Amino acid sequence: MSTTPTVTSTGTRASRIMGIAALVGIGWLLMFGLVLSPEDVNQGNYARLLYIHVPSAWLAYLSFFVTAMASALYLWKRTRSAAWDRVAGASAEIGVVFTGLALITGMVWGKAVWGVYWTWDARLTSTALLFVLFLGYLAIRQLDAPPDVTAKRAAIAGLIAFVDVPIVHQSVQWWRTLHQEASVLRQDLKVEMDGLMLFSLFVGVVAFSLVYVWLMLHRTRVGAMEQALDDKGLELAIAERHAEAGLTPADPVAAGAVVDGGH
Repeated sequence: MSTTPTVTSTGTRASRIMGIAALVGIGWLLMFGLVLSPEDVNQGNYARLLYIHVPSAWLAYLSFFVTAMASALYLWKRTRSAAWDRVAGASAEIGVVFTGLALITGMVWGKAVWGVYWTWDARLTSTALLFVLFLGYLAIRQLDAPPDVTAKRAAIAGLIAFVDVPIVHQSVQWWRTLHQEASVLRQDLKVEMDGLMLFSLFVGVVAFSLVYVWLMLHRTRVGAMEQALDDKGLELAIAERHAEAGLTPADPVAAGAVVDGGH
C-alpha cells in the first residue's frame, strides 16, 4: 500500500502570508505604475506596459529555469523524486502564463509603437517559440503512460525547451531586431531609465515574484493531492481484485500472484 501523505488543503500559514504579500505588491505596482510613475517622453502612457511586460518576461525565465533544474534533479538517479517532477510541472504551467502575458502586452505595445500587433521580429518569434515549446512540454505530461515514464519524458523535454530561453534573451544582440535593447541590464552596465520608472519596474518584478511563489505553493500541493488520489485509486483497484479472488490484504503472496496474473 502507498505511504503517500494525505493532503487535504492547499492553504497553509506560509501560503496565506505569501498571498497577502503578493496582493500588497500588486497594489504597490498599480499605484506606482499608474499614478506615481511619469509618462515616457517618447512613448507616453504606453510605456506603463513596461511594468507588466518586463516582470512577466523575467518571471517566465525564472519559471522555466526552475523547470529545467527540477527536471535535471529528477533525471539524476541520486535525487530522483516525484516531488521534483511536481515542481517542474507546476513551474512550467506558471511560466506559460507569464510568457502569454509578456506576448500580449508586447503586442499591445508594438501596435502603439510599431503600428502592428505582430511582426516576425527575432525577439517576438523566439518568445512565441518558447511559448509553444512549453505548451508541448505540458502536453507530454498529459500523455497516457506510467507516471515514471511520463515524468522522464517531460524532464527531457523541459531541458530541451529551456535552451530557447537564452536565445530569447540574447536575440536583440545576436540579430537585427525591432525590439529595443535592455534598458536595465545593458551590456555596458548603464541604466537608461528615470529613477521613479526604474523603481516602479523593480516593484513590478517583486510583486510578480511574490505571485509566482504563491502560485507554486498552491500548485505543487495540488499536484501532491492528485498523486494521493491516484495512489488511493490504485489501492482500491487492488482491493477489488483481492475481493474478486477471495483474498484478504493479509495474504501478500497470493495477492501478488493475483495482481501479476492480471497483467
